[in-house]
Amino acid sequence: MHKPEDIASRLMGATYQSLNERARNVARHVAGRKHIARNVAESFEATSLGQRAADRVASFGGSWTFVGLFAATMVSWVLVNAFLLMSRGSTFDPYPYILLNLFLSMLAAIQAPIILMSQNRHSERDRLNAEHDYEVNLKAELEIMLLHEKIDGLREQQWRELVEIQNEQLALLRTLLGKDSKP
Repeated sequence: MHKPEDIASRLMGATYQSLNERARNVARHVAGRKHIARNVAESFEATSLGQRAADRVASFGGSWTFVGLFAATMVSWVLVNAFLLMSRGSTFDPYPYILLNLFLSMLAAIQAPIILMSQNRHSERDRLNAEHDYEVNLKAELEIMLLHEKIDGLREQQWRELVEIQNEQLALLRTLLGKDSKP
């Protein structure tokens, strides 16, 4: 078992105290040989009614269904006003459609902050995902470095053993050659 301080100094090249909280967390996980991966989305499962409504409004407001309904409403508004103008000689919203413009402005004024709230939640989720990805990647990098050290150690040990075996074989060969040369 390694200590987080050893991991920090040996693999990260810094003292444990000088690391930021995420790097310390990674050092602790590497030292304890514990996994660091977790499902970040679970922390966003418990949302309030307002957050769910904001997500739905943003989802609908950014869909082709909304664009189609919006265009159909505007065309219908113009057609109804044109029909009333031709049949009665007056309309409920004469051209330049000031009442329609008022409704569209109110819709935009209400919809914009709701969409921003949803985008803020999504950006917070993305930020947490990025931080988690950094921790996982750093831990993977440190684990790979530890594996390299282990493999290098095993290779050095094998070389030492091979050299010892070769020296023993050379000694046996010298002994055999020494016995054969004495008649």
